[in-house]
Amino acid sequence: MQAKDLNLILASTSPRRRELLGRFGLPFEVLAVEVEERPRSGEAAEDYVRRVASDKSGQGRAMAPEETAVLAADTEVVLDGHIFGKPQGPEHAREMLGRLSGRTHEVLSAVSLRWGDRHWEALSVSRVRFRDIFPQEIDAYWASGEPADKAGAYAIQGRGELFVAELRGSFSGVMGLPLLETARLLQHLGLETERLLAGAPP
Repeated sequence: MQAKDLNLILASTSPRRRELLGRFGLPFEVLAVEVEERPRSGEAAEDYVRRVASDKSGQGRAMAPEETAVLAADTEVVLDGHIFGKPQGPEHAREMLGRLSGRTHEVLSAVSLRWGDRHWEALSVSRVRFRDIFPQEIDAYWASGEPADKAGAYAIQGRGELFVAELRGSFSGVMGLPLLETARLLQHLGLETERLLAGAPP
């Protein structure tokens, strides 16, 4: 497949994922999908994030035209094996950020690409260390509105970066779509890295 012939769908309405995928200069459409995002009993965090990303791309594949490639992703914050998800309200956000305060957590970001009956996957694992966070900072951060729909109740690309003392891994992965892993998956569609760096023609 050549870039000029590429029909690509991003199975996500996340503005962060749209922004990140847009950096490649590829034409793509956005498709809203809804899958259950709840860990199964005994399911490891890596297995969970891979499954959710796969479910999203699978649903997108079922809804999209046959010749269309479908890309999806899922990102989760994990501490001590516990998947944090998105906060359900201010108290939940306070609990999350309080537990993350002064500690190192993992951010797992799985990417799933389907084209026809083919399926490719990748996983990015990043480690983020937070400085100590004061309760009044958590309250002020919640009041900003930023953490309400974010995994782990923070956005590293926004005000949440003020909590980050150290990052080992992928900044874009923590945002929600790891560009390194995504670029490698797109190579299966004939899109080499130099083409992505230059910006593929529409």
